[in-house]
Amino acid sequence: MSQTHTLSAPAAVRSTGIRGALAALTATERDWSQTALRVTLGAVMFPHGAQKLLGWFGGYGFEGTMGFLTGAVGLPWIVGLLVIVAESFGALALVAGLFSRAAAFGVAAVMVGAVATSHLANGFFMNWTGQQAGEGFEYHLLALVIAAAVMIRGGGAASADRAIAARLRD
Repeated sequence: MSQTHTLSAPAAVRSTGIRGALAALTATERDWSQTALRVTLGAVMFPHGAQKLLGWFGGYGFEGTMGFLTGAVGLPWIVGLLVIVAESFGALALVAGLFSRAAAFGVAAVMVGAVATSHLANGFFMNWTGQQAGEGFEYHLLALVIAAAVMIRGGGAASADRAIAARLRD
């Protein structure tokens, strides 16, 4: 006797409207490896965001960073603003596991943009010896792959997303 199997999306993903979109955005498993990836990505990105937003850790703060991104790099002001938001508020959202997929997408977009505008010409390796003109893209590649894992699998076990998804199922 032959059985027919049909694949279907979970009910939360099939739902329509805002509730369905939130359910899809926050859906995640009780996966501690995803938690480790998400928290690490947020913790590594936050100091970069704090440099850009607040001027911490030797950064130039919001005004200086916007001047650099819109002037020297040539980005539109909205893109510069999104870079700062993704690296600062997005990093905090990653640590909390709040809308992890969206926050990881922001970080991934920043990494792709940084490689395309500044780091690709410097090759793969970071500038450990000070012999290169600038930093390579190996760090960005690691951050991009971690962000992709969070976008695909969600925030993991200890995340606000998991709590939100549980409430949406009730």
